[in-house]
Formats: sequence, structure tokens, C-alpha cells
Amino acid sequence: MVRTPTRSAPGARRARGIDAVVRRLRAIEAELPPADGVAVFNRMYLTVTETVRDRLGTFADPSAMAVLDTVFAGRYLLAVDAVAARRSPPACWRPLFELRAHPQVHPVQFALAGMNAHIQHDLPLAVLDTCRRLGREPERLAGDYRRINDLLAAVEAAVREQLMPGPDLLERFEPLTHRLGAWSVDTARDAAWGSVRVLWELRGRPSAAAAFGAALDGAVGLLGRALLLPLGLGLGPDAPAGPLPAAGSGPAGGRAEAQAQLECSGLPSA
Repeated sequence: MVRTPTRSAPGARRARGIDAVVRRLRAIEAELPPADGVAVFNRMYLTVTETVRDRLGTFADPSAMAVLDTVFAGRYLLAVDAVAARRSPPACWRPLFELRAHPQVHPVQFALAGMNAHIQHDLPLAVLDTCRRLGREPERLAGDYRRINDLLAAVEAAVREQLMPGPDLLERFEPLTHRLGAWSVDTARDAAWGSVRVLWELRGRPSAAAAFGAALDGAVGLLGRALLLPLGLGLGPDAPAGPLPAAGSGPAGGRAEAQAQLECSGLPSA
């Protein structure tokens, strides 16, 4: 019989908010067909959230990390709720929700596009929200922020290994491996921390902060479209074609522009 590790009272209180997030993520998983692009990301994010919850005690400030993890998840859940209510989600999330059923998009593309939106856009805003709630400067969270990098990198590596085609298909899937090789979780989190620093410096200038946030949202959305560009790999030849990314003047132009966006995303930097 497998026993679930028990938590101390303070540990249980810290994890309560994350437990609620885990329940919501499991509910979303139960509602969606496994091949749905949002479901692919949701499964991966559920794994990340459960891992953070189970390792809270390894962080220097477990309470702050619990708040950050809960606030962070809330931004993804708001996007889910917006789409369910037939409202438009933030620009960074639109590519994933628009292309979630496209038969020519590989599952690993969905997983990384979701990570791209959540890390490069949602994470900086979640860090700022957490700092405001706790009355702390971002640098006080920097150590734990870096500690979670190893966790996310391990999950990303496992997802790539699980979802990517086997060695016998690598030649056929070379366009996919080339494109996704240009994105990494470490680079994304470094960029996100740069955005945290910019937004923190702009906290007394609401209009400038809003302009930066809007630019970040749009740039991350463009990169998401590049990650989700259908590659014509024959993943579902009998399925109806879904919407294509609105980039370029035609298929060839869209492909070239999206590749350029991926390799040089133009995200606002510090």
C-alpha cells in the first residue's frame, strides 16, 4: 500500500492553495479529450504544480513560493475561463486556444506553446502580484525563482522525451525538431525575470507599465504562433484542417515569418 506523505500543519496550510489549483487542473483534464492542445499543456502543468507542492519544503521561503505558485496558476485558469465564456484570452494564450484542434500541430508544440505563454508573460506578472501581496521586493524571491528552474527544466525534458517521435522518425520530423530546438525553458525564465525587473522599476508609472505589459503580451503571442505553426507532417490526414496562424501573405511567407519570430522573438528586454 502506497502512503501519501503527511505534511506538518504549517506545510498543509502553505499547500492548501496549491491543492485547490491541482483539483482545478484535474477537473480540466477530465473535461478535455486527450489530443486537445490545451489538454496536452494542462497535463504537463498539472505535473509541474504537483511537483512544486510536494517540494515546497526545499525552498528558502515555502510560504512565498506557495503564494507565487497559486497566483501564477490563476493566470492560466483565467485564460481557460475566458475562452469557456466566449471571451478573448490574453494575446499570449490565443495561439494555443485557436490551434488546439489543428491536426497538423504536434503535441509537443502545444506543450511548449503553453509554457511559452505562461512563463514569458504570466510569470512576470505573477511575481509582481506576489511581491505586492507580501510587501517584498523581487530580489527577495530571486533565489527560490532560480531554484525552480531545475524543476521546470526536468519536466520540460521529460515532456520532450515523451512526446517527440522516436529515432526512426527523426528525419521525417526534422522541421519540428529544428523549430522547437530554438526554445528553452531556461531562456524563457531568464527573459521573464528581466520583465520582472522592468515592471518593478515602472511600478510608479502605470501608463508605462501598461504599455510594456501590452507589448510583452503581443510579443509572446507572436512567438506562440511560431511554435504552433503547422508543419504538414501528416499527423492527422483525415481530420479537417483548422485555422492557420495569421502571419505573412501566404503559406510560404507565413512559414518564413514565423520561423524568424521564433529565432529572434523581439521580446521586450531589460
